[in-house]
Order: sequence, then C-alpha cells, then structure tokens
Amino acid sequence: MPLKLILASSSPYRRELLERLKIPFEVMAPEVDETPRPGETPEKLVERLAIEKARKITGQKAGTLVIGSDQVAVYNGSIVGKPHNHDKAVEQLRSASGKTVTLYTGLALVNADTGRVQHEVIPYRVTFRALTDAQIESYLRKEQPYSCAGSVKSEGLGIALLEKFEGDDPNTLIGLPLIRLVRMLENEGIKII
Repeated sequence: MPLKLILASSSPYRRELLERLKIPFEVMAPEVDETPRPGETPEKLVERLAIEKARKITGQKAGTLVIGSDQVAVYNGSIVGKPHNHDKAVEQLRSASGKTVTLYTGLALVNADTGRVQHEVIPYRVTFRALTDAQIESYLRKEQPYSCAGSVKSEGLGIALLEKFEGDDPNTLIGLPLIRLVRMLENEGIKII
C-alpha cells in the first residue's frame, strides 16, 4: 500500500505549488511555535521548523509521507518573517528598497513509518527596486501581503517591486522548492512522471 502524502502547512500558496505535481495529497496545518531560538541562524531556523512541522503531523498519521516547509527573509542580516499587519509591512518594504535580500526556505520530507527525514535549506536572492513610500502604500492597499515573508507576494502584484531573482528553483520564492521536493519524493518511491 503506497504511503499517503500530506502537506503540513496552512499556506494556500504552498498548496497551489504542490498541486502542480499532479499527485494526490492532503493538507493539515501543524501548530508549531515559530519563534527563533537565541543565536539561531536563519538557515537553522527554517530547517528546524520544516522538520518540526512535518514531524508534528507524522506523529498523528501512520502510513504517510509528510512535507514540511518554512521560509524567512533576511534583510540587513536580520530575520524578517510575515508582517501580519500594515505598519510592519511598510517597515519591511522600506528596509528592502533598493537592496538584495535572501529568502531561506527549509524543506523536509518525513516518512511516518520509517522515521526517515530528508531535509534541505534552499536560498533564493531577490533584488528590490528603489521604492517610494507612495509605491509601497499602493502595493500594500492592493495586495495586502501580510501573510507573506518579507511582505512580498511575488506571484501577484509584488513582482512590480522586484528587479532581479537569483536561485535554482523559482518555486522557492513562493515557499515550496519543487525541484528538491521531486527528488525527495522519488527517494521514497513516489514517481512524479
């Protein structure tokens, strides 16, 4: 009997990305404290959270493969998560204006039956245009990207804020590196094509 695939996420963007692979899966939202630990690097934070999210679900569901993912943006050496509100989003976008920022996405695939954990941290660099306050306000009124790391919804109007992308997998920008995930799934015997 093949293992059921579960995406451990509440993100509609990750769900949409995973649907591109045309394989059946379920979605379950894990309850995990996403607070960084003292001295934790962005890479270690997203790696830990991706694994914790997947393990949280595998603990509840035998016979499954569970995908966990987490993403943070790093602006000027500081971790920047989801803004959750307008004022924080304005602050994040002002800070990113004219700069190159790095997004780190942690990806984990956990086999509930064997306990096998595959995980990777995938960086992706984004260069922002120089933004005026009027552009930032207009963007935030139209897009309201308050649940997106760094206040940018690149698959939407956020693309107008950006100048350049650098990375191996454009899906990483949205929060689920599909190229790496396909390899992980194949390691567990799931053929995509």
